[in-house]
Amino acid sequence: MISTYKKKPAVEVEGFIATGWENIISTITKATSCKSIIAIDCYTGIHYDELKTQFSTINPVLFIDTKDLFIPQKEVEALTKRFMTDDVLFGYMSNVSLSEYFDSDKLEAARKAIAQADDHVVIFGHGAHLVADNDILIYADMPRWEIQQRMRRRQVQGLGIDNSQEAFSFQYKRGLFNDWRCMDKHKRNIYPYVDYWLDSVVPNEPKMIDRATFYAGMDKAANSPFRVVPFFDPAPWGGQWMKEVCNLDPSKPNYGWCFDCVPEENSLLLEVGNVVFEMPSVNLVYTKSREVLGEPVESRFGKEFPIRFDFLDTVKGGNLSLQVHPTTQYVHDNFGLNYTQDESYYIMDTEEGAHVYIGVKTGTNGDDVIAELEKAQEGEIVFDADKYINKIPTKKHDHFLIPAGTIHCSGTNAVVLEISSTPNLFTFKLWDWQRLGLDGKPRPINVQRGKEVIDWGRDTEYAEKKLINCFEVVATGDGWKEEKTGLHRNEFIETRRHTFTKAVTHYTDESVNVLNLVDGAEIIIESPTNAFEPMIIHYAETFIIPASVGEYTIRPHGASEGKECMTIKASVRI
Repeated sequence: MISTYKKKPAVEVEGFIATGWENIISTITKATSCKSIIAIDCYTGIHYDELKTQFSTINPVLFIDTKDLFIPQKEVEALTKRFMTDDVLFGYMSNVSLSEYFDSDKLEAARKAIAQADDHVVIFGHGAHLVADNDILIYADMPRWEIQQRMRRRQVQGLGIDNSQEAFSFQYKRGLFNDWRCMDKHKRNIYPYVDYWLDSVVPNEPKMIDRATFYAGMDKAANSPFRVVPFFDPAPWGGQWMKEVCNLDPSKPNYGWCFDCVPEENSLLLEVGNVVFEMPSVNLVYTKSREVLGEPVESRFGKEFPIRFDFLDTVKGGNLSLQVHPTTQYVHDNFGLNYTQDESYYIMDTEEGAHVYIGVKTGTNGDDVIAELEKAQEGEIVFDADKYINKIPTKKHDHFLIPAGTIHCSGTNAVVLEISSTPNLFTFKLWDWQRLGLDGKPRPINVQRGKEVIDWGRDTEYAEKKLINCFEVVATGDGWKEEKTGLHRNEFIETRRHTFTKAVTHYTDESVNVLNLVDGAEIIIESPTNAFEPMIIHYAETFIIPASVGEYTIRPHGASEGKECMTIKASVRI
């Protein structure tokens, strides 16, 4: 099999781009006048010393590093303590603002020094825009997925705190519950003021675009089909399917995850004059939320992208952990979230013996299950999942609906397209089959939290009637069929499957649409009014249709011309 999966999709845009530190510094200095105040604000996770060293070559009369204006680390720890909590994995969503990190006396002294300076001043670091009115504002952004890789390599620090030597799980926890929320809130406030955007994802190979180019990219992506950059990760249960289908490194032991639509963490690529510029895809949601999400969705979720697609590969691997997702009330009370991770498993492919665990067997006593899970957690027994949990054989194109509170997991030899609401990390593992994580340590088990949210009414009859292959044909036409496949009535996501040999007309209906080509080699997305450039999609690729697109068509293309193809589409129920 020759893979056609595109791992680096980009939005082509015309505009300005500078590459390399020499060109970037030259561009900035040419844009300045006598006694300009140049601010280089930045997200967490950048290679701080590299950028600080390079921007120092502007040779200002005064260089201010915002780290020197922050409160001491002990005060940062006190400021954020209640959001970090004592839990190994879970914190509480912070409402701390970046301005709270500044020491008021140090900030006032810096402002006086700036006022007295008689030549260029450079303010560098987190919150640089807050220090003084600036003539030029540069923002050094960083995608969360790259930050996570740097955390694993212990290359970056947290916001106002040096936690680089802590375990990855603790660095990620601080990022997710505090630092990224704080930085996103700040970034949303300064979009109108940023003159230049900096991509420093590849060390010592920076790229910079100007405001006009940035917004040209945002405008195009907000009104056209687009893809974000998928990222792949190994897992203790990981499989082998994605290596071939997605053309990944065959020497790696496995790939368990592919995150193909998680705008909070994925990158968005802009191709400017054959040069690729990388930024967090969430910038598009923050700057163009109404166009991307649709007005009704934006009114409900604000500037949050509510749909997530990812792959779970267990082919020739192992079972996922037996798990449950918390209810909406639980996540609101315990984590500060407005909604939970309801989800579904759409089966992309299987090999012999593939199965899914979902719901408890009818007649199961919940107290007995919890008692045995607690003993298993302590290593006293091996939990017998088959005794209590429905084990359902599965095949390609099955669809399992998993509202919060449902015990579930994908078994070995399956490839799951997980369609879910966006919040991540909020999974309570109940049993992990006596295995260790990739770090050689047992993965955290959350029986105590899990027992508070398990819905014991999700038994065999409930699963068979309301959770497994709830297909309904809703429309047919010349060469196409549309089926409703879910999701469960408790979930806000609607999924529709289209099987087609000819063009199918779709409507966004005021909601962002997220689709995946689940069968067929190649399709093309087109506008009936030529409102956007046609886009070609290959097998297993996830793509996003902004709500602003309205009407679009999908038809087989290339090697699939005249052959049957199949897409699964998710949108928010209005």
